[in-house]
Amino acid sequence: MKLSIGIVGLPNVGKSTLFRILTKQEVNVANYPFATIDPNVGIVSVPDERLEKLNVMSKSAKKIPAVVEFYDIAGLVRGAHEGQGLGNQFLGHISEVNAVCHVLRCFGGEEIIHVENSVDPLRDLEIINLELVFKDLEKAERRLEKLRSEARSGDKKKKEDERSVEAVVEALQAGKLANSLAADILYNQAVKELQLLTAKPQIFLLNGLQGCENEDLLARIKELGSEYVCFDLNNVDNVDSLVSKAYEVLGLISFFTTGEDETRAWTIEKETKAPQAAGIIHSDFEDKFIRAEVISWQKLLEAGSWAKAKQNGWLRLEGKDYAVQDGDVLEIRHG
Repeated sequence: MKLSIGIVGLPNVGKSTLFRILTKQEVNVANYPFATIDPNVGIVSVPDERLEKLNVMSKSAKKIPAVVEFYDIAGLVRGAHEGQGLGNQFLGHISEVNAVCHVLRCFGGEEIIHVENSVDPLRDLEIINLELVFKDLEKAERRLEKLRSEARSGDKKKKEDERSVEAVVEALQAGKLANSLAADILYNQAVKELQLLTAKPQIFLLNGLQGCENEDLLARIKELGSEYVCFDLNNVDNVDSLVSKAYEVLGLISFFTTGEDETRAWTIEKETKAPQAAGIIHSDFEDKFIRAEVISWQKLLEAGSWAKAKQNGWLRLEGKDYAVQDGDVLEIRHG
């Protein structure tokens, strides 16, 4: 699976700086609002020492890390849903991402303009979330209107869809995020098809020196059921903790395949069964799955090679009910 994260925030909070650090790509960073007009998309390798060590052991011709796709969206402003600024028109570009990363400015100084004329990350958080709510509401109301018409036929499924989307609209109208709703509503097919921005997990990046966060801000992030990372984007060479936090929040893990041709990391959700993990490698592997040879990456390194691990009796044969674990190295047997 592909992990993708949309980066949102007010203008001049550090979004494009974050994107540049992550992707090592030069993007348009300027000290005024609306500098970024087009969404930037960057592919970022997931740092993983396990991959490096397995690659060295196998002397692989290729090393292929797991990747994260980052979407950098133009700065949102208060009133974006009414056409203010440029960010709103690009929110559609992150409708399919797995998670949303809010960049909040926690650093002071008057040399960098703040679109709201003062530094207040809690206020900024509420502005951004409200704009996401309005964007979702616009989409949900259109769908509800259509469903009400379709449900008049008496179709039970359409009535269920109508009730679910109606619950979404009511929550959004009350200023609540869609991810605050019950799972049965969020997993309704009509709701899932809306690809609501506020239904996605949120990660907050607090841009400032360690300790810049305040209790009210952290309490609000906790209330939203979200996670955060904190660092100064102007004085950091890597922001691996953001990628790690994304994996944690989304419940993702990595397994590996290794050999002379390549060593590769694969991203899956926790509790993924072996046949579905095999299907990530190649779609035919899931349908024709027989069993998997499995060993932990540490145990394989201890053996020094796949052949030696087999000789030692350290490889396990696992069937269709096996849930792949983080750090497993797999070899798939298939028909």
